[in-house]
Amino acid sequence: MAQPRILILGAPGAGKGTQSARITEEFDVDHITTGDALRGNKDMDISDMDTEYDTPREYMDRGELVPDAVVNAIVEEALSQADGFVLDGYPRNLEQAEELEGMTDLDLALMLDVSQEELVDRLTGRRVCSECGTNYHVEYDQPEEEGVCDECGGELIQRDDDTEETVRERLEVYRENTEPVIEHYEEQGDLERVDGERAPDEVWADVKATIEDAA
Repeated sequence: MAQPRILILGAPGAGKGTQSARITEEFDVDHITTGDALRGNKDMDISDMDTEYDTPREYMDRGELVPDAVVNAIVEEALSQADGFVLDGYPRNLEQAEELEGMTDLDLALMLDVSQEELVDRLTGRRVCSECGTNYHVEYDQPEEEGVCDECGGELIQRDDDTEETVRERLEVYRENTEPVIEHYEEQGDLERVDGERAPDEVWADVKATIEDAA
């Protein structure tokens, strides 16, 4: 498979970013995330869509949610410019999954399976540099000096959304929204599951083999 079209699914903390980076390098495809697509098309003219504002930027500058119809249009634009891709963070619900079917034909929907308790451990253990944003982890990726960023010497902090209570709430919202999406691809026979609880290199070996098998 020269330039596959892959959808990667998994809860926050499942390792989608790590594996997506390897997929883009190995298979020479674009990594398309909803956030990047929105930032890259902030000034897209949506005046014909009967929305409150004429560009996505106006929603984002006000801290308001960008409507699904606008997100769909932006993702479709990003996909149209890519020969191959790994799509990360979209679709977030069944309606978006149905929209995606009209935009492109996927070669594979890849699910990184990680248990809830492992996800909680990963996310609550994350520490972020307050200066440059580099990520660390209290167990898996420690800095040379505790509490200090290796890159810039900044202070490492726990983000507000990485506390246990908030993490569990985020995972529940993810489960409620995304479970129907997973079932959708499973029913179509397009979903392949990979055990995401192992070391990143072991997960990658399975991810790579699964993509190659789908060729």
